[in-house]
Amino acid sequence: MGAYVLRRLMLIVPTLFGIMLVNFVLVQFVPGGPVEQIMARLAEGGLATDRITGGGQEVASAAAGGYRGADGVTAELRAQLAAQFGLDRPLWERFWVMLGNYARFDFGESYFRSISVVDLVLEKMPVSISLGLWSTLIAYLVSIPLGIRKAVRDGSRFDVWTSGVIIAAYAIPGFLFAVILLVVFAGGSYLQWFPLKGLTSDNWDELSLWGKIVDYLWHITLPVAASTISSFATLTLLTKNSFLDEIRKQYVITARAKGLSERQVLYGHVFRNAMLIVIAGFPGLFLAVFFGGSLIIETIFSLDGMGRLGFESVVNRDYPVVFGTLYVFGLLGLIVNLLSDLTYVWIDPRIDFESRET
Repeated sequence: MGAYVLRRLMLIVPTLFGIMLVNFVLVQFVPGGPVEQIMARLAEGGLATDRITGGGQEVASAAAGGYRGADGVTAELRAQLAAQFGLDRPLWERFWVMLGNYARFDFGESYFRSISVVDLVLEKMPVSISLGLWSTLIAYLVSIPLGIRKAVRDGSRFDVWTSGVIIAAYAIPGFLFAVILLVVFAGGSYLQWFPLKGLTSDNWDELSLWGKIVDYLWHITLPVAASTISSFATLTLLTKNSFLDEIRKQYVITARAKGLSERQVLYGHVFRNAMLIVIAGFPGLFLAVFFGGSLIIETIFSLDGMGRLGFESVVNRDYPVVFGTLYVFGLLGLIVNLLSDLTYVWIDPRIDFESRET
């Protein structure tokens, strides 16, 4: 097993290199870089350079002296901005410098915010972790017992109507369900049971420990409900089908013939084999919820998390944030895939990746 883990760890480097290279090349074909973003803001009459880091004072002074209203920005200012962002260097040099810095986990500073990329990500990450972790845990806590119940009562009225409910929930777009929750429960046209936005109240620092826990759960209820609604169908049906497949195998018939109760057969023999694929997929499911699907939810509920950060950085062409988060998330994704394989082995020692040919 050690050799397999070592091979997978060694494959992370070329895989991550390929991810960064492809995205770096694609970005070069996207019109409107950071320099053009600043020029557009200057053309609209606003001094956009007041938020630029790393020599921002010099650029701001040049902008103030060089900006001529409708005439736009001077070529000298354009050159200064390109030099400040490092965009005056050849593509291959910029790419290798970026990889060298990223190998040391040095992601630089945001072009448009006076903060490092690491600090910016750490500032936004708690919101996305909250959504991803709670959504994944609730999906598992509901879907696994429901899937087992549906497998035991396969074909019954309970199985039919629960399938209809979860499939209908799966068909509802997350953003639409979020809007419905706001209208009904957050001071829209009906009830005002939950807050409209944010993860904490304005008096958060004044609350006791228990008060902070209650306040946090009060704020997170609607966003988690909106992001979880579509997760039940896949996981529930996967659990049901996995149990049905195991229940029909010969070892289950043998266990019943020995006089074991249905509960002993179900949880003593079937559960471990049936739950292999479900439990082993937990790291990947959490990562998927964490990475995707949070932008709309965060926007609707005014949550300042990784989804909004990624979207705004792409729109603003904030390359350090774009590539820094891509590098970190790509690395995490590769590590989580390895952890998923190790989870398979931990749950079922009969699985041996070492004997597989690479």
